[in-house]
Amino acid sequence: MAIFLLVALSTSHIASSLRPGLGVCRASGYLPGKSGNCEKSNDPDCCEDGKSFEKGKDGGGPSECDNAYHSDKEMVVALSTGWFKNMARCGHRIKITANGKSVYAKVVDECDSVYGCDEDHNYEPPCADNIVDASPAVWNALGLDQNVGMEGITWSDE
Repeated sequence: MAIFLLVALSTSHIASSLRPGLGVCRASGYLPGKSGNCEKSNDPDCCEDGKSFEKGKDGGGPSECDNAYHSDKEMVVALSTGWFKNMARCGHRIKITANGKSVYAKVVDECDSVYGCDEDHNYEPPCADNIVDASPAVWNALGLDQNVGMEGITWSDE
């Protein structure tokens, strides 16, 4: 499975790409924090592609906003720490535009830009500070190929 990330640049919410995975275990460099220890002996999926909002998949625990899992058929996203704003955007819908199409998705989780590579984060590295991590339903609705890796997007509060 590919990690489904919508990568956005700057505070203007103009995005540069969709990314399947960061592939490295280190903080983005923009927020202070600790990167942890990402060793494959801890978890074979450590630093590997794979993200799901569903229970039992490799996306980690339940969503931060509602402590629930979500079907990959739902239009849901996780925002990087700065955009998540300490849960202030929980439950809000954001508009995501790419490929000449726009969709609305509900913010249900944080893509932690400070901590990672531990059990709480499914041994995944910290997200960059410009991430909109989207469910497969969002990718499909935008007509994007989840295997491509990078696609330009924009997003805004509804």
